[in-house]
Amino acid sequence: MLGTAPVPDELPDAYGHGDADEAAWRPDRPNITLPNLPPRADVETKAVLKQCITARASLAELRQAAELIPNQSVLIGTLPLLEAGASSEIENIVTTADRLFQHVSDDAHADTATKEALRYSRALFDGFRALSAHPLTTRTAELICSRIKGVEMTVRRLPGTALANQASTEVVYTPPEGEPLLRQKLTNWERFMHEATDLDPLIRMAIGHYQFEAIHPFTDGNGRTGRVLNSLFLNEQDLLTLPILYLSRYINNSKSEYYRLLQRVTSHGHWESWLLYMLRGVHETAQWTTAKIAAIRALRAHTVEYVTRELPKIYSRELVEMIFDLPYCRISNVIERSIAKRQTASVYLKQLTSIGVLTTESVSKEKLFVHPKLMLLLTQDRNEFARYPGFEIR
Repeated sequence: MLGTAPVPDELPDAYGHGDADEAAWRPDRPNITLPNLPPRADVETKAVLKQCITARASLAELRQAAELIPNQSVLIGTLPLLEAGASSEIENIVTTADRLFQHVSDDAHADTATKEALRYSRALFDGFRALSAHPLTTRTAELICSRIKGVEMTVRRLPGTALANQASTEVVYTPPEGEPLLRQKLTNWERFMHEATDLDPLIRMAIGHYQFEAIHPFTDGNGRTGRVLNSLFLNEQDLLTLPILYLSRYINNSKSEYYRLLQRVTSHGHWESWLLYMLRGVHETAQWTTAKIAAIRALRAHTVEYVTRELPKIYSRELVEMIFDLPYCRISNVIERSIAKRQTASVYLKQLTSIGVLTTESVSKEKLFVHPKLMLLLTQDRNEFARYPGFEIR
């Protein structure tokens, strides 16, 4: 969602560029003069290019870290779920990581916010799979938004969409109106994302994200759809092989700045500050994620060592991988992965509980087995974990 920041006190004579032939932008009027891409301003300033180099280096480290982890499904099963929770929270749809992991394989008893965040996670995966068939397009955006909202979403046909400050109810942005205009703007957005190859992909991502939010093509779900598209564009451009950049965490931690800078592009054409914000986000998030992957790898190796020593008769690579893929797991998960049949599966999980690798929790009359050390790593910024008995001093 675009526009929770206050409207700037001063506006240029014309939309962000000072051209006399354009009507002055006003937040309470449809932004029909939204310029096509690429921006007329110089977006490759010295500061932007410098920050872009830093962000690219951090992304390369993240890509390497992800490719080196023995079981990539550990990342696919955890980091996108955290992204889903944070992206939903930006839109004031608040759940917790615990609830997301509790209900990831069965959301029948989940609360509304958790169900909506889980739909975001599924939309991310649906979009990721769709990349193998076709590039990012308006249709991809419609697919993602439909998955997020749980109903079919298409480009807006009716007028009346306006974004307001939640506290004051003041209208802070009114997007363009009319399906033909919206589709024309989206076609221009598609071409820019794929054809403006003279610009670094990260700069295109940041510009494209602004433009998508300014077009605001759907009646709801635009912010979350736009953030999924960010992640998928990095995959499409081969900067990452998995959708694991947890960028919504950065945006959520600086939400007011995110909205303020979006609106400054609209009102004053201030691209540089917006691009620097997004590039810093990629850099910081990539570094955070790389460190988190290293911690998960270390915990996995330590767990293998501990379980092998304490429970050599039940240890298997598949069993350990499962409790890292699913920090909240069920007996049925062991059965579905053909690790063991029901009675043996129950014994395995109970024995892992007896040595402190897992704990148990009852949710809706169902027993769940929780991996507490992994959950702490996933939900806290720190990457240290307490070692298992007998391995405290190394």
